[in-house]
Amino acid sequence: MKDKTVVIIPAYNEEKNIAGVIKEIKKAVPDVYILVINDGGQDRTEEIVRLLGERVVNLPYNMGYGAALQAGFKYALKHGYEYAVQIDADGQHDPKDIPKLLKVVLDGEADVAMGSRFLDGGRYKAPLIRKAGMLIFAWLASVIIGQKITDPTSGYQALNSSAIRFYASDYYPTDFPDADVIIMLHRAGLTIKEIPVTMYPNPQKSMHAGLKPVYYIFKMFLSIFLTLLRKDPFQGES
Repeated sequence: MKDKTVVIIPAYNEEKNIAGVIKEIKKAVPDVYILVINDGGQDRTEEIVRLLGERVVNLPYNMGYGAALQAGFKYALKHGYEYAVQIDADGQHDPKDIPKLLKVVLDGEADVAMGSRFLDGGRYKAPLIRKAGMLIFAWLASVIIGQKITDPTSGYQALNSSAIRFYASDYYPTDFPDADVIIMLHRAGLTIKEIPVTMYPNPQKSMHAGLKPVYYIFKMFLSIFLTLLRKDPFQGES
């Protein structure tokens, strides 16, 4: 499976966590390729990854979570990978769940397997404003695509080649790719399946910290509105 599957890890100044994440991925799925996208970080992340024998792509400056992810998808598309997994570098996602996510796309059950922290009684606790946003956009995405979505902000996913092509295209938003991407996937004819996974809160930092949750909610409503207005849904290769 190594020649077919790449695990993409966007990272920004994650020298304290990246080694542990990579080692746990190797334990869970030793036969995959690991790619770290160093999003303009200035710490030892790149050095640590290279010492572990893994590949690093360095972005020229901090471009943001979505842009870092898309750089990984473009790499995967260019190098012919058939499957990809996206996982965070901060240790919030448990790599032990990677085989479950991959199985969904390997078996052809869906184009994208999304990890949900709320299925099967998951008790993940999020800050109040962020939790409200998650509930609103979970409901909205569910209504629009006609399928129950419980965790629209999940950054823990496995994808097949069709979804990789979509994520590498100009349709993919490069700041907060969340509920809008779910709707875009549906409009593009790609299928989604949520899988229960373990996620751990990270109290040290969040891309939704400070006033960012307010911006996130505004931006996501705008992005969803514009997505529904588009008359040219993405069409991947057959």
